[in-house]
Amino acid sequence: MNIYVGNLPREATEDDLRQAFEAFGQVTSAKIITDKFTGDPRGFGFVEMSNSSEAQAAISGLDGKDLKGRTLRVNEARPRRDDRRGGGGFNRGGFSRGGPGGRRRF
Repeated sequence: MNIYVGNLPREATEDDLRQAFEAFGQVTSAKIITDKFTGDPRGFGFVEMSNSSEAQAAISGLDGKDLKGRTLRVNEARPRRDDRRGGGGFNRGGFSRGGPGGRRRF
């Protein structure tokens, strides 16, 4: 089961995340998401656990708990959407430049 972990402190490492969840069962992977340009952590991550009952116990046990001074938000991860923000919205029906300085409605 894939688990979303939000409100992570900047100092948290993937090992910190793994250790917190291993108290509830076997962790397959732990990943903190980083900004692709700066490499800075974005404040959330994902933990994968193979046993769903252990994963549910981890969600119940860690949601609202403190990790390095921040209150965690933990829940089952939703499937990734295909329509990511900012992707390819060339002409979304608004105003668009229609020549030098002009605006034309499409």
